[in-house]
Amino acid sequence: MMNTATTGLAAGMALGFAGYFGGFWAFLLVLVLGAAGLIVGLVVQGDLDLRTRKQRR
Repeated sequence: MMNTATTGLAAGMALGFAGYFGGFWAFLLVLVLGAAGLIVGLVVQGDLDLRTRKQRR
């Protein structure tokens, strides 16, 4: 299993490659999809509970 530093390094390298070879829009797309994947992964793992994030009245 990868630790946090290794995961961050891999994400940074992926964003760097996307920005270098694909330009700004590819960088932005990889960034948004990576954030969405992170949220889904945290929900599946159980570290993020979206039910507690409801608006409070």
